[in-house]
Amino acid sequence: MGRGDLSDQEWARMEPHLPKNVERGGRWKSHRRVINGILFRQRTGVPWRDLPARFGKWKTVHDRHRRWSADGTWEKILRAVQADADTEGRIDWSMVSVDSASCRAHQHAAGACTDAPRIPRRRGQPVQHCSDEALGRSRGGLTCEIHLAGEGGRRPRAFVITPGQWGDAPQLIPLLERIRVPRPGGGHPCTRPDHLGGDKAYSSRGNRRYLRRRQIKHTIPERKDQRANRQRRGSAGGRPTGFDKTIYRRRNGVERTNNALKGFRAVATRFDKRAYIFHGIVTVAALRLWPRS
Repeated sequence: MGRGDLSDQEWARMEPHLPKNVERGGRWKSHRRVINGILFRQRTGVPWRDLPARFGKWKTVHDRHRRWSADGTWEKILRAVQADADTEGRIDWSMVSVDSASCRAHQHAAGACTDAPRIPRRRGQPVQHCSDEALGRSRGGLTCEIHLAGEGGRRPRAFVITPGQWGDAPQLIPLLERIRVPRPGGGHPCTRPDHLGGDKAYSSRGNRRYLRRRQIKHTIPERKDQRANRQRRGSAGGRPTGFDKTIYRRRNGVERTNNALKGFRAVATRFDKRAYIFHGIVTVAALRLWPRS
């Protein structure tokens, strides 16, 4: 086993959820070796063509990652691993924190083909396809944004990828809608945390109304301009928003989760042209963090 490869414990948690051979010719052989190759590229950020020979053909590794990113296989595996963790009581539903992290995009990430990508041997587009490829321009150059919902154990619960110039507040509702942990015994998945923590960037009347409707308590500081506008309106402005400093300190969990994700070089710097392939890279990084205690 090489440095950064899956340990026996991690492989035991992941193996039951991997696709099985359903066609002639042994289409899905050497799952562990191919996944180790994907993890090597994700950890080091090397081009796919420069993968060491011990992982087999680089095109096999790249094509499998591209296929699983397109048809949502990586997300299914991640949710299955989260369901196992929930069964073992390793998920803290008492609080979820949200934050965003900016990722610089390499110059090779620009210039994707304008034609919409297709899933191999299937009709339709990839699940996470974006028409703008989630690539934005700012003063610093090409960037993209990872909007993350995490917990104190440095494990991502859900994430959304957008261009770098997009704001945080409009992404809160789509981010919470992606929290879906299946129940092994069947029934509705677990989707609602007890409490949510966020910084001032997520303060808006629409977000607070949405959280109240879903009965999710929240600790989000009010911006100065919003506070002044509320006070100017008098009784029509509504009551002041509650804020608990003790609970707000727990928001550092999502900061540490962002640091853990950006410890993978292919996440900290985006090298992929297509948004759905980069989404798969971030999903694999999240998948790598979940088996840890």
